Amino acid sequence: MTLNVQAENDVLPSKTEKQEPIAFDQLASRVLSGGEVTRDEALSLLSTSDDDLLPLLHAGFRIRQQHFGKTVQLYFLMNAKSGLCPEDCHYCSQSKISTAPVPKYNILKRDKLMDAAKVASESGAKTYCLVISARGPNEREMKAVEEIVPEIKSKYNLDICACLGLLSEEQAVRLKACGVDRVNHNLNTSEEYYADICTTHTYADRVDTLKRVRDAGMEMCSGGIIGMGERLEDIVSMAFDLKELGVKSIPLNFLNSIDGTPLEGNADLSPQDCLRALAMFRFVNPDRELRISGGREIHLRSLQPLGLYVANSLFVGDYLTTKGQAPQQDYDMIRDMGFEVTQSNC
Repeated sequence: MTLNVQAENDVLPSKTEKQEPIAFDQLASRVLSGGEVTRDEALSLLSTSDDDLLPLLHAGFRIRQQHFGKTVQLYFLMNAKSGLCPEDCHYCSQSKISTAPVPKYNILKRDKLMDAAKVASESGAKTYCLVISARGPNEREMKAVEEIVPEIKSKYNLDICACLGLLSEEQAVRLKACGVDRVNHNLNTSEEYYADICTTHTYADRVDTLKRVRDAGMEMCSGGIIGMGERLEDIVSMAFDLKELGVKSIPLNFLNSIDGTPLEGNADLSPQDCLRALAMFRFVNPDRELRISGGREIHLRSLQPLGLYVANSLFVGDYLTTKGQAPQQDYDMIRDMGFEVTQSNC
């Protein structure tokens, strides 16, 4: 899949055809004045030519700078339970249909979770992300989270983001009570495309979980993955759905096509595609935290620093079952860009 495809019925011209230039700065000024971009305008941003990429990023930076200055917030992921998932998400190496050779273990013991929290704190992360592979947490896993979260916050004073799968109202309330600050549950793609990447639960199931998180008084963290064969319209639809839900933090992943998953071999994203998507998300969600997430090292490659002109957050270290670049490379990149890391509350 590439992001250079045309919209249905040739609504959008291809990048090789002459197009009317988009007034990026005027669009940014509208957003900075409290206005919004339309879905058609967002779609046009994804179809910007490579020659217009730098002006697009410059305009997006104006929005980023107003809301976040030149700060970058770091997140640290901990895969607290790996593999053993009964869902069939086609992108995931931990799903029941994956044959990828990933570690398989039940939720980790206290000491390992605390050791990871120490690494998160020492890495300059502000948020510790506690992740399990599951349709949703069972009672044993809920109790483990309820016990470890207060201890982590007491010792390291990190913000806690829990990613536990689908949640009931009662589970969301319990997570709030034990000190979880936000819950991650990605929409992953548009409602229209969702059945093409997962059949064991629905897009509506994910939206329901996010609403329960919101109703329980926690922040919603939700984003998606691009490069799974979706259309440009699907990416725009996801960006607007996240906006309408009021999601606070948006991680944008770029498909790391892992061998043994149904999406293995999908590697058609260019660095420019990724940057256009990040910029579009910034225009649509101007005051939301936007995180450059999994796959950035593979797809953005040497253009990773440019992503920080519109995004204001990164994962530091490794992901769930794949490796990230060395943390020192991230620190150097942030410093070389003239940005600074948002310090933790320690």
